[in-house]
Amino acid sequence: MEKNVGNIDRAIRIILGVVLLFLAYKNGGAWWVLGILGIVLIITALLRFCILYVPLGIKTK
Repeated sequence: MEKNVGNIDRAIRIILGVVLLFLAYKNGGAWWVLGILGIVLIITALLRFCILYVPLGIKTK
């Protein structure tokens, strides 16, 4: 699994992921979808790999 998420992309994913988790926590209800998206963004940032980038041929590193 080759890393395809660069430093700036990684920072944006972590910040956006934390914001989405916070919104999901504060609002409840159907906001759980945002919570899941936030978790996915944080995980892809920590692993430095995004599966969606592979078929698109994107590398931000």
